[in-house]
Amino acid sequence: MLNWLIVDKIIKNALEEDMPYGDITTDLIIGSVHGSKNPVNNARAEFIVKEDGVIAGLDVAARVFELLDGEVLFTRLAKDGSYVQKGTVIAEITGHTATLLKGERTALNILQRMSGIATKTREFCKRVEGTGVQVADTRKTTPGMRMLEKYAVRMGGGSNHRYSLSDGVLIKDNHIKAAGSIKEAVKRVRKSIPHTIKIEVETETLEQVKEALEAGADIIMLDNMDIETMKKAVDITGGKAVIEASGNMSLEKVYDVALTGVNIISVGSLTHSVKALDISMKIKGN
Repeated sequence: MLNWLIVDKIIKNALEEDMPYGDITTDLIIGSVHGSKNPVNNARAEFIVKEDGVIAGLDVAARVFELLDGEVLFTRLAKDGSYVQKGTVIAEITGHTATLLKGERTALNILQRMSGIATKTREFCKRVEGTGVQVADTRKTTPGMRMLEKYAVRMGGGSNHRYSLSDGVLIKDNHIKAAGSIKEAVKRVRKSIPHTIKIEVETETLEQVKEALEAGADIIMLDNMDIETMKKAVDITGGKAVIEASGNMSLEKVYDVALTGVNIISVGSLTHSVKALDISMKIKGN
């Protein structure tokens, strides 16, 4: 589910950002990771969750330390996708004290953000449980972190929208303006894409929904429509296209949106403004 060639690049970039010329404090107090391997320089630490939430990113956190020093031992005490309560120890790590200290912040930054995304996604999925509606993410992700953030959405029970601009066709308002109409935009795309790629069209009015349907769109996005307009749009399509609702989705209104009959609800806030889950690393001794 994760491409580790890409994940390793993300981690290395983060480590380089955090200690471009080493860790002055740790190197002077503890010594270099590549110095003495005397057991006296080893330590054991725990990752402790400080609030209830869904865990995502343990393998990535472990990889941070592995890239710093291949001799660390990272023991997972929880699984990605699991819901844990405040005070739960989700992992233990043993290794050179310098390794633990140098990797701490990078590992926590990634683990906390991914777990925050998974937790927020789980909340949205719970709100629409039983309706058959999918909760999906968007491309509103942190630059350079998309693979990790979309993985976290899946760990929270959500589904992924297209990963990148290369993955699928989504004709938005500016594309429509540039082409002159929805019909013309779909026509230009349809003649060049393989049969394996679907076409999605963003619509803002019922007239556009009708035009997208007549143009042969596979998926129709209802952008920032009110509940009653969404219901009418669903009736208009009559099951001839997959319907996605999007635009300022909140926990308060997502259930009502699900009841309109749409198939997918995409939620930008899953990734663009999520609160990180509070997790800490505490050294417990040798």
